[in-house]
Amino acid sequence: MRFLILGGTSFVGPHVVRQLAAHGHDVTIFHRGNTETNLPGNVRHVHGDFANFPDHLDELRRTSPEVVLDMVPFKAEDAERVRAFKGVARRVVVVSSGDVYRAYGRLCRTEPGPPDSTPLTEDSPLREQLSTAGLDYNKTAVERAVMGDNELPATILRLPATHGPGDDKHRLFSYLKRMDEGRPAIVLDQAYAGWHWARGYVEDVAFAIALAVMDGRAAGRTYNVCDPVSLTEAEWVKEIGRVIGWKGKVVALRSAQLPASLRRDMFDFSQQYSVDSNRIRKELNYSETLPFDEALQQTN
Repeated sequence: MRFLILGGTSFVGPHVVRQLAAHGHDVTIFHRGNTETNLPGNVRHVHGDFANFPDHLDELRRTSPEVVLDMVPFKAEDAERVRAFKGVARRVVVVSSGDVYRAYGRLCRTEPGPPDSTPLTEDSPLREQLSTAGLDYNKTAVERAVMGDNELPATILRLPATHGPGDDKHRLFSYLKRMDEGRPAIVLDQAYAGWHWARGYVEDVAFAIALAVMDGRAAGRTYNVCDPVSLTEAEWVKEIGRVIGWKGKVVALRSAQLPASLRRDMFDFSQQYSVDSNRIRKELNYSETLPFDEALQQTN
């Protein structure tokens, strides 16, 4: 099949491109050219700035993509990129985020109300307020703009906090640094220590995206992507330590006992954030590509 990927050269993207190419598909990627990741030689590159996307549309439409994957939509207007392929592509796949749920607003104290029930499913309530980033980041609006068009069916993938080589957020760094220093204990805010969060390893997340691109059963569907078990932060730290051989312990203290740098008072951790990923597992036969320990070792 012929696939067009918008973005796809950083972190998760190259893994998606390699997996699609490995299955023998014809892959074109549109990107600025600032990051020339090592990709298979048969992958076609079209360079351009997303700010001038309409200038490149004719060239991209001539590649006759059957599926268009947008890796980098952030606001409602970005949905027009994939909608521009109506009449050319059979369907589109759009990468969203697990932070679209109203529960995230509860967590960040931007949407008052009691905690939403967890685990969050694809049918859980979505955010009603914009994120603190405002109009420049509104994945909920992106989703609403692309779903419901029978002429160009869309698939939405809500990604977790993703770790692995190339993670620009360095999600494991603060813990690994303290472990490498040989500290006997890592101290956490008590509420944070007991809080569940949805995570995923980069190659596993990429595999879920590739499945959605290749499998026509994904048309018109929304999928959560994350590990099958949402660990608490304390459990997460302990697992990291176990894998690298750290012998210390995790200590949870009340916020009032902590220095300001370790307090997490800006969040309401009564809103848990475990997420249910059973739908993609059942409908597309998704499962992780690496054992949990190996994924952590690769991240390390």
